[in-house]
Amino acid sequence: MKFRAKVYRRDAGVAIIDLDAADIGHAQRELRIQGYRPLQIDASDNIAARLWPGVSRRRAFPLLIFSQELAALTEAGLSLIEAIDALHGRSAEPTNQTIARLRTSLREGRSLSGAMADMPEQFPELFVATIRSSEETGDLARALRRYIDYRLQLDELRDKLIAAAVYPALLLAVGGVVVIFLLGYVVPRFALVFEGLGDNLPYLSRLLIGWGQFAANHMPGLAAGFALLLAAGGYTLMRSETRSWLNEFAWKLPLVGERLRIYQLARFTRTLAMLLSGGIPLVTALGMVRELLRQPLLQSALEEATRAIREGQSITDAFARHGLATDVGLKMLAVGERSGNLAPMLDKLASFYDLENQRFVAWSSRLIEPLFMAGIGLVVGVIVLLMYFPIFELAGNLQ
Repeated sequence: MKFRAKVYRRDAGVAIIDLDAADIGHAQRELRIQGYRPLQIDASDNIAARLWPGVSRRRAFPLLIFSQELAALTEAGLSLIEAIDALHGRSAEPTNQTIARLRTSLREGRSLSGAMADMPEQFPELFVATIRSSEETGDLARALRRYIDYRLQLDELRDKLIAAAVYPALLLAVGGVVVIFLLGYVVPRFALVFEGLGDNLPYLSRLLIGWGQFAANHMPGLAAGFALLLAAGGYTLMRSETRSWLNEFAWKLPLVGERLRIYQLARFTRTLAMLLSGGIPLVTALGMVRELLRQPLLQSALEEATRAIREGQSITDAFARHGLATDVGLKMLAVGERSGNLAPMLDKLASFYDLENQRFVAWSSRLIEPLFMAGIGLVVGVIVLLMYFPIFELAGNLQ
């Protein structure tokens, strides 16, 4: 298997190397034997990259990859300026332009966090705050590793949720295609064959044959109408008002709404733990994580809780009064406050929320997938059965 690796060696700097290896682990060992420090390893022989080279290019700034490379270089003993110099010119555009701006700002004497704060599209506020806290402690590599772990944990949960939704979505898409094929191609041809059978058929079969006759006579118009309906549906779903309405509707569903709340609390709690671990004051950190709570009611609750904490109330009481933690979470927060280990306890609480979400996703997947299969099979079976009723009727007449 072919791999393309971005590596660093003190005498050669950052370089791009192509190599053959059985897997990523073997590729890493081979690079270390050659004296290189791996920064990033990607499979270079995937089919999508060969057929569509532009697919694999990331338009947005790859913050996670940049953090991993910068952490590896600083851990190798390079100063910040040397690390940025090593990364400059070794990345694709527009990533290289961003690194060039950082390089220029650092050479002008500005701090790294100050330079990043001028580029909010590439460096979010949470990342800038993490870097700023590391400048006070002088441990940039540790702060970067803390942010990397935070991002990987969030991405892991998101990937699991997406993976759980892929199979039901695939079932629904395939079932829809089969139903459209039956109603748009097969049924009209059956209808032409059984056009003269009259009213001797069951009512539903007559309706199906009537639809088939109508579709056979108006196929171009139906195809155009279906395409227009798809376009209108796609446009409607892309509108922010539609997404907001769907989000509000989902939050009102009894079971789904509670799971969405737990998911939001998990992200909020993990981010708060990361900021507190970096030395950011609690009230400041609470103000920075407000945007992670997408539900307006939770945002209002956080504002009220922050005001209460600023006035001297404990975080456990404030979160309990405004619904920012579950019952188990409140007990864990109380223990963290008493022991003075609030940040580690918040991280454990976020992991507890993640486990709850994973169990729910696994349970719902086992329930939804058979229901989808049964529903699609039932619809297809009914259509096929209604198409065959005229054949049964003809066979009875012949006898």
